[in-house]
Amino acid sequence: MKDVMGLIYTGENDIHLGELTSQRAVAALPIAGRYRVIDFQLSSMVHTGIKNVGIITQKNYSSLMDHIGSGREWDLHGKQGLTILPPFLTRDNMGVYSGLLDALKSNLTFLRLSRQEYIVLTNSHTVYNVDYSDALRAHVESGADITVLYTRGGKGLGTEGKDDTYLTVAEDGTITGMEIGSAVPSSDCASLKIYITKRELLRQLVEQSAANGMHHFGRDLLQRNINNGSLKICGYEYKGLACQIDSIQSYFNFNMSLLDAGVRRQLFPKERPVYTKVRDDLPARYIGESQCTNSLVANGCVIEGTVINSVLFRGVKVAKGAVVKNSIIMQDAQIQEGAEIDHCILDKQSVIRRNGRLIAPAAYPIVIAKNVVI
Repeated sequence: MKDVMGLIYTGENDIHLGELTSQRAVAALPIAGRYRVIDFQLSSMVHTGIKNVGIITQKNYSSLMDHIGSGREWDLHGKQGLTILPPFLTRDNMGVYSGLLDALKSNLTFLRLSRQEYIVLTNSHTVYNVDYSDALRAHVESGADITVLYTRGGKGLGTEGKDDTYLTVAEDGTITGMEIGSAVPSSDCASLKIYITKRELLRQLVEQSAANGMHHFGRDLLQRNINNGSLKICGYEYKGLACQIDSIQSYFNFNMSLLDAGVRRQLFPKERPVYTKVRDDLPARYIGESQCTNSLVANGCVIEGTVINSVLFRGVKVAKGAVVKNSIIMQDAQIQEGAEIDHCILDKQSVIRRNGRLIAPAAYPIVIAKNVVI
C-alpha cells in the first residue's frame, strides 16, 4: 500500500442539507456524537496504509481546515502526509468547480508531483469504514483500468441526490452499464463513488476530458467509456455499512440508526477505529434526578433533565426539567429549564430558552442553525 495515494473531493452539492451546510462543507458535518464525515474517509485510508492524501476543497472549508489541522490525529503530519488543495483563481479556472472532473483538472500538479502508482479517489459525503486493500488487490488481478466500489440494494444511499449512480455489473465484475439520476434504476448496485485507478492514467484521462470540454466525472468520463468500451471498468462490491449524507432526512436517519448497537459495531469495528480531532473534556455528568435512555452522550455533557433516543455531542447542557426526545444536539448547545424538543436537529452553540417547545414529525425534523437562540 506504500504505492497508493488518496484523494478526497469535498466540493459536493449540499443544497438539500440547508442550514447544516450554510457555514461548513459536507465533509465537516458533525455526526455520531463526536466525529465529522471526513473522519471516516481519512481513517479508512490510514488503516489501509495510505500515507499521501490530498483533500480538494471548494467552499465553506474554514471549518474543515480547523478540524483537520496538520493531520496529526490521523498520523498524516509527516513529510509526505496530508495536503489541503484549496480552490484558486486563474485565467482558465474561475475558482468554482462544476464537478469532480473540473476539480481534478485544477489540481493536476498534485497528481504530477505525487510518486505513487495507484490512486484511491473518493467523495466526502458517504460514511463508511472500509479497508481498500482487498479492492486494490481485485483491481490489479482483474486488469481493470478503473474499479468502482458499489453496494447492493442502495441501502442508505440515494435519498435526494440527482447524481445517484447505479451500475450494471456482469458476472466477471465488468461494468456494462451506468445510470445516473434514474428514478427507477434497472440495477440494485449503487455506486459509492470510490474509484481505484493508476495515477498516471487518471491524469491523462482528466487532461483529455478537459480538452474536449467535459466537466462531469460520471457522465462524461465513466459513462462514455463504458458505452464505447474504450476502457475496462470493473466493479467491486462493498458489503459493509454505507450511508450517503445528502439530505436533512438522511442525516437524521443515519444518526438515529447509530442508537442500535449492531449498527455501531458495523461502523466502528475494533480493528479499524475511526480517528477524529481530540477535545479534552470531563466525562458526561448526570446530576440529581436526571434520566437518560437509549442515547449517545459525548464527553463534556451535563444532564439534569430527561434525554430519550437522542444523540448529544460534546459539551451539551440539558437543564433541570428539560426533555429531549428523538433529537440530535450538536456541540455546546443548551436546552434550558422546562424546554421540550422532539425530532429536532440543533447545530453548534444553539440555545432553546426556558419553557420553549419544538416538536416535529419524524419525517420532517426541525433544524436550528448554528448560534441561534429560540
